[in-house]
Amino acid sequence: MTSRLATIVIDAHRPDVVARFWCDVLGWRVLDAEPEIVSIAPSDGSWPAIDVVAVPESKAVKNRLHLDLRADGTTTALELARLLQLGARRVDVGQGPDVSWVVLADPEGNEFCLLSRTVAEALAAPAS
Repeated sequence: MTSRLATIVIDAHRPDVVARFWCDVLGWRVLDAEPEIVSIAPSDGSWPAIDVVAVPESKAVKNRLHLDLRADGTTTALELARLLQLGARRVDVGQGPDVSWVVLADPEGNEFCLLSRTVAEALAAPAS
């Protein structure tokens, strides 16, 4: 028996803003919205879901856990442009200039990465 990832929790000063951002990024929908928590998930009901939970403080330091995204059905360059248009911004968390991914932050500063290889490229690559 193993565990299965069910929900990722993101703390936010404005849960509605952060939840809407991630719905737009992932093509997900809001499952439940209350003032203190907004739950979002894929439309097909698959896991994991994301709960965006209200906290009183603003983000102050680099996340110790973050999401890595791959462009799916588009190029990495076009996906980067789309993420920036949705409100993501580039951030420096100490990554070197030669890394193959782009570090971004959501509207409240939670870091995430856009990986260089698309979903199709990653699936076509031989397993290492």
